[in-house]
Amino acid sequence: MGVAERTRQDLAGRAFNFSVGVSNLCRQMTARHGDDDLAHMARQSFRAAASIGANIEEGQVAFSRRDMATKYAIALRESRETLYWLRLIAATRPALTSDVEPLITEAREFVAMLTTSVRRLRER
Repeated sequence: MGVAERTRQDLAGRAFNFSVGVSNLCRQMTARHGDDDLAHMARQSFRAAASIGANIEEGQVAFSRRDMATKYAIALRESRETLYWLRLIAATRPALTSDVEPLITEAREFVAMLTTSVRRLRER
């Protein structure tokens, strides 16, 4: 297995673990603070986070570099959306900030990694 393939698998595994983390946070949020606004933010953040990994997985079996770049670009948009929702949760629910901050950091890292990946895939 080459370095590029291992890197893609690591990215996919990291995205899966991130989705699990966001899912766990959302479950805790709705169990502890079951208001409608928070439930909406939890659903939106989970949907976007889960889409990151799903699009990375699809990109790994793409038919071409262009197709892979497209899937990774979608994952990048979903990363940015996830980051938005997590920041909104932290800003509106200060009691949850310590739970949300590590996920915000990870979402920022996905934005950075996927930005680089999409640029490289589109260059060649």
